[in-house]
Amino acid sequence: MGDRLRLAVGIMGNAASLLLYTSPILTFTRVIREKRSTEEFSCLPYIAALLNCLFHTWYGLPVVSRRWESVTLITANGLGIIFEVSFILIYFRFASARGKMKVAATATSVILVFCTAAIISALVFHDHPHRKVFVRSVGLVASVAVYASQLVVVKQVIQTKSVEYMPFHLSLLTFLVSSIWLAYGLLGHDLFLASPNLVGIPLSIFQLVLYRKYRGGQIMGEPNECDLEQNDQEKSNQVMLATNNNISG
Repeated sequence: MGDRLRLAVGIMGNAASLLLYTSPILTFTRVIREKRSTEEFSCLPYIAALLNCLFHTWYGLPVVSRRWESVTLITANGLGIIFEVSFILIYFRFASARGKMKVAATATSVILVFCTAAIISALVFHDHPHRKVFVRSVGLVASVAVYASQLVVVKQVIQTKSVEYMPFHLSLLTFLVSSIWLAYGLLGHDLFLASPNLVGIPLSIFQLVLYRKYRGGQIMGEPNECDLEQNDQEKSNQVMLATNNNISG
């Protein structure tokens, strides 16, 4: 019964994770079609998510785990790798020269960290229990980094008082995915899967609260159409007043 329940929760986690991984499609559609620029969007969350997916996929493979006991973990994060790599490449395509350098340096560092950890776990440790402990320890840092990277967006929302770069559906899906994988980890007595979500759940709730508070707000320092029209009207009135004064004089 317990295994069936865990499998059912794992399938739900796969579905929710797929929705979460595909949610940035709306953002990158805007980047490609409308702006052809990454604007103020940060690539850090996608790079951190890639590292997290890499570690979870490696953890689920028979090299680390016993046989295919974590197949749902592999399918969810395998798809995540494909999506995150695609988003990073699109971001790189439309980023500024400085932005491309930052993306390349960060992504390269992330891949080197994963490859080093994967080689150590496969060659240094010779049994599954020790491999799992090692990958858990390193992967736990990667999982927490995913949620920590979202603090960049949270800081931006608080500073600009605008949720333009923090979509509601992304925060909601993060909450749902964190809740499901927390349950999956607890059912399997796996702290590696459960513990990072103890960070993700309150953070996503905080993002939802911020969205409620700042929704409808505009980015500070960026004039809206009404302000521009008002400024134009004031300039026209000043010109007309100056002309009338010259005529009267």
